[in-house]
Amino acid sequence: MKNIPTIKDIKELKGKRVVLRLDFNVPIKNGKIVETMRIDRAIPTVEYLVKKKARIIILSHIGKDASSSLKPIVQYLNKTMHVGFVPDFRVEQARAVVDGLPEGGVVVFENLRLDGRETENDSEFAKYLASFGDIFVNDAFAVSHRAHASVVGITKYLPSYAGFLIADEVKHLSLALNPKHPFLFILGGAKFETKMPLLKKFMKIADKVFVGGILANDFFHDIGLEVGKSFVDAHSFKLTPLLKKGTIILPSDVVVKNGQGKKTTVKHIGELSPEESIVDVGPETIKNLAPLLKKAKLIVWNGPLGYYEEGFDKGTIALLNAVAGSKATTIIGGGDTAVVVEKLGIADKFTFVSTGGGATLDFLADGKLPGIDAIVKCKKR
Repeated sequence: MKNIPTIKDIKELKGKRVVLRLDFNVPIKNGKIVETMRIDRAIPTVEYLVKKKARIIILSHIGKDASSSLKPIVQYLNKTMHVGFVPDFRVEQARAVVDGLPEGGVVVFENLRLDGRETENDSEFAKYLASFGDIFVNDAFAVSHRAHASVVGITKYLPSYAGFLIADEVKHLSLALNPKHPFLFILGGAKFETKMPLLKKFMKIADKVFVGGILANDFFHDIGLEVGKSFVDAHSFKLTPLLKKGTIILPSDVVVKNGQGKKTTVKHIGELSPEESIVDVGPETIKNLAPLLKKAKLIVWNGPLGYYEEGFDKGTIALLNAVAGSKATTIIGGGDTAVVVEKLGIADKFTFVSTGGGATLDFLADGKLPGIDAIVKCKKR
């Protein structure tokens, strides 16, 4: 995807009202932000607009409905800049606040999910949001696979541009679509239904595809190996034929547990009992990948290799550290894998870490997203 108009293409920003769509949908526990990557990565765009003396109205959602608030995010932002807050963007007070914004001023509207029309991409709601601005900037890559009012609909009413984060995401993720070789693609996590298009695509593009996580269970089950009580997708994807090409690599050993406890043991594939379940990849598997990591010129990874959220993260951490030490161009494809990277504090050891989850998957599979297409096709400029 090329020729995406960005904020650097806007000739005059001074005094302009910029409706800025960001993704502040971050995990919050007991009123505290658990992980700030998406917020931190959006700040350069905000700072640029402030420096250019625009008047900035930030839109975001948080959570799946109207029950969550952006207040903790506003408090976090106020540690480094002055940011106002509108608790309800549907009342006249919101317009008064925007009208009173000084040049370089910033205000955050409360959770967009307060209005159900947001997720419906309702045209009247999109028009209402557009009425607050002169220009629209989308820098919410992680929601750009959603055709929502604040992502797609609003582009019909305002000149529309991408922020720095989206430009950066497209630049780096596009490397996987026209890759250097040898190219190693690592696919973990769950939900084969959403990842099958990705697997089939990268089987044709990558030199090798390592499949871990719950996805590997599906392969083992499909070829008739004992997986015990391990989670297996309810759908049948006919995976065995995919192995014939020789591109796909599966774990040779796995970490298993018996029952509800945390006690584990390492077993080779094919040695599981009916009472055991796979929770992670084993050390032999990581060791076997070392030659591929050494030779690779490009490594792209999406999805953890085990139940990291339950503490079974040794395989994911070991492989992340190994990939971080590679001389290849390394791209971590967002979602749960990016969360582990942030917790380890090693994000700077990779070429790029995506902020997207589903958006990253969709972009890698299709090379485009509705939210970015809407910017490119905008006729208001």
